[in-house]
Amino acid sequence: MTEGFERTGSDRIVLRVDDIERGLLGSLAEQIEEFVRPDEADPDRDPLFAIVGIDDEAEISDDPALARLLPDAYPDDPEASRDFRRFTERSLRESKAAHARTVAQCCARSGAKVTMSMDESAAWLGFLNDARLAIGTRIGIAEDNHDELEQLPEDDPRYGLFHVYDWLTYLQDSLLRCLG
Repeated sequence: MTEGFERTGSDRIVLRVDDIERGLLGSLAEQIEEFVRPDEADPDRDPLFAIVGIDDEAEISDDPALARLLPDAYPDDPEASRDFRRFTERSLRESKAAHARTVAQCCARSGAKVTMSMDESAAWLGFLNDARLAIGTRIGIAEDNHDELEQLPEDDPRYGLFHVYDWLTYLQDSLLRCLG
């Protein structure tokens, strides 16, 4: 079982994991990267929009998990939300994908001891948050039902995901304490 993150000097952080945990983290990172990666740019797209990063087609996703990761900035003002999304969604997606890619790379280059720099730890925090939000949305976690989900029977399809969510929560807390 993971003991959490630990600081090893002023500029290194270590997470000791077994092969299954490292594989799970790497797989989740690859899935999150694919999930949030921006769509390929339309070749007929306005070149200025491409240079500046404006996505004229951006809109809130029908997928609840993706909508949770890329929420409306102004839920009570659809027009302002759309304008904000046009200017920010592409870079937000790219940032989230880069965080996940960093985690996947850290896991791939490591064995039982996953090491990272302080800069990489920021990517880990972003990834852990995104993975928890996506999984939490999929299993329907809310402030008032954690205890209920903790008691799920093993044959419930949410059982495994809840335990992954709980483990990621532990890792996120451990990393925050390590950095604090």
